[in-house]
Amino acid sequence: MDSFEVFKALQKEGWANFAPFEMLTTIPAARLVKFAGVAPGQHVLDVACGTGVVAITAARTGAQVTGIDLTPELLERARENSRIAELQPRWLEGDVEKLPFGDEEFDVILSQFGHIFAPRPAVAIAEMLRVLKPGGTIAFSTWPPELFMGRMFSLVASYMPPAPGISPTSDWGDQNIVRERLGSAVGEIVFENETIHAPALSPQHFRAMVEQTVGPVTKLVKNLSAHDPAKVTAFRREYDILTAQFFDHNAVRQTYMMTRAVKK
Repeated sequence: MDSFEVFKALQKEGWANFAPFEMLTTIPAARLVKFAGVAPGQHVLDVACGTGVVAITAARTGAQVTGIDLTPELLERARENSRIAELQPRWLEGDVEKLPFGDEEFDVILSQFGHIFAPRPAVAIAEMLRVLKPGGTIAFSTWPPELFMGRMFSLVASYMPPAPGISPTSDWGDQNIVRERLGSAVGEIVFENETIHAPALSPQHFRAMVEQTVGPVTKLVKNLSAHDPAKVTAFRREYDILTAQFFDHNAVRQTYMMTRAVKK
């Protein structure tokens, strides 16, 4: 198994406990669906769909929706969420770098904080654009590198450097890099920022929840706890200091960037 497949296997395992975090991604899901202009009857693909909050929101508009994700546990939650909502998106286990669809199958491609974890951005974006029809819309939400979540992932990387060739997730929050990655295949690129206010009793409470749900942080704490407990303490201290800069009135301010473009 090459280094990229090893990375994906770890991602698949690491995100298995993300479901509780859907309480924070549900409102942004509606913002992304509106930003993308999803309409009844459109064929929509939600890449790295997680627990299905974007896919289900899109399905409520009357769109025909497929959600795909690496992690079976999250797809199980997505199926339960769609059952409760009395909707029937199609759920598939799969990889954004090898999408199991033909060329130009979808009117809209969406991803909320998901495709950014693919190890090779060029491969991921090429696949997303391959399955998008000409004139179709690609829209996604990402974390700017200079704001809370981008800085959080950089902090994690300082304790657990990625393997060679793995691109930083926060690069997807840089407008210049996004323009370069989308390239000449698209036009009409639009960026828009929104903010999540994540409820938390303290910075430490927020960090404790993240340790239990966010794949890279869960993996880091688990590894350090087994091999270097002092580093766990140091990481937690740095994390809490970072969080405190964005913490006010029992909420952590998480500003993100939405990108929308039309395939030529």
